Amino acid sequence: MDLASLFAARRGIEATIVLTPANAALIRPTLQRSTTSGHPVELLLYPFPSKAAGLPSGIENLAAVSSEDSSKFTKAIDFSRDAHDRLLREHHPDAVVSDVHFWWITGIAADIGIPSVCFHVIGSFANVIMNQLWETKVHENVPSDSHPFIVPGLPEPKIQIVRSELPIFLRVRNHFTDNWDVYRRAQGESFGMVVNTFYELEREYCELFGGVDCKKAWFIGPLDLFSKRGDHDHVHKGKAERGGGESAAVVENRERCMGWLERKEVGSVMFVCFGSWCCFEDEQLREMALGLEASGMEFLWVVRGDHGEHVKTEWMPEGWEERVQGKGLVVRGWAPQAAILAHEAVGVFMTHCGWNSLLEGLGSGKPMLTWPLVFEQFMNERLVVEVHKVGVRVWDGFRSSSEKEKVVVPAEAIEKVVRKFMEGGEGEEMRKKATEWAEIAGAAVAEGGSSHKDLSSLIDELFMVREKTTDESQ
Repeated sequence: MDLASLFAARRGIEATIVLTPANAALIRPTLQRSTTSGHPVELLLYPFPSKAAGLPSGIENLAAVSSEDSSKFTKAIDFSRDAHDRLLREHHPDAVVSDVHFWWITGIAADIGIPSVCFHVIGSFANVIMNQLWETKVHENVPSDSHPFIVPGLPEPKIQIVRSELPIFLRVRNHFTDNWDVYRRAQGESFGMVVNTFYELEREYCELFGGVDCKKAWFIGPLDLFSKRGDHDHVHKGKAERGGGESAAVVENRERCMGWLERKEVGSVMFVCFGSWCCFEDEQLREMALGLEASGMEFLWVVRGDHGEHVKTEWMPEGWEERVQGKGLVVRGWAPQAAILAHEAVGVFMTHCGWNSLLEGLGSGKPMLTWPLVFEQFMNERLVVEVHKVGVRVWDGFRSSSEKEKVVVPAEAIEKVVRKFMEGGEGEEMRKKATEWAEIAGAAVAEGGSSHKDLSSLIDELFMVREKTTDESQ
């Protein structure tokens, strides 16, 4: 949606998003703001083949999928090929931008004679690491899942990881493993790729990633920060509404969060959120609750139920909510993460290190306490903790990307890392660095910045292709 809005804001461009009905409902407030601002984004709907992939009817995004069904979701994407083929041929746009997982878009676009651009929702750092491991297979030769090894072929500092923390497709063959080479081949055959990042954050890795498997790369991000260039009220409202839809529960959570933060002092609150997909077992939630309470820091904690179900409360220690009342706010379900992170009351972000969350945290100048769970999150963590040193790991014990191998992080460890961050000089230094990164990210999306230049370059090149095609057809 952010990228489509950026296209629509440029003179002479009509932008259309192709979405499923459930996902369209989530972005309607954002669509309305684009229309109000004079840069409307059109919408085309297609039915998501949930049932064909073995998913319950109505499941249309990862936030609604249990961890056990994530591979079925990937298969469902492939089953939507015919719908996209029909829409592209029917509407015949001048260009198409698609998530890299929709690999067959490249072939359809070539067949109808338009450029296709692959879009990456994760950064260059993790992509380069995954490509290096895919090519070298070095992780297959270590003696155990917990034995550390160095990822070869990377710039300094050396990146060390263990096999248990790698994405599942690099550990066990699955649908994603089978498609990895297909994704890379489609990327290489496309017009180029767009990555939601900014060059200054991943400089050497952007150069490595942009030089492999693609003709050209544009680094355009953080995408959500481009919206900050509007007036304050418009931006504040946009961040608060971002991605939540318009249900009564969403509106209530939004008002609770922002109202609660308004009563807190600058930098006094820890925001605890693990994304829209990740869930914890009851035992871990109990330990987390006790650890947050014992830390003594004020906190805003977002807890969600598994694949969209009602959030249970049986895990809460007896009397816990009463003890933390006023000091801690527990939000069940969705919360306006971007707006919360941008609030001056928030001083630190405990996060799963999902790429969008990482960008929103850095873009808001928040240091991080890292707790990666799945996918490429353990790699993203290393960018924050080891490369840029704006974060601290919550847990140094055994960790795994597999749900079956998760260990419970004790309350004492959570309390310890929060207190150390609050009371030590290390936390203050990270706050300074995070603030600097927020300034760098803001400069990247401003006129003349690296991301702004790459956006203009991409648009100019797509216009050139259209003009050339028009001339050749006359």
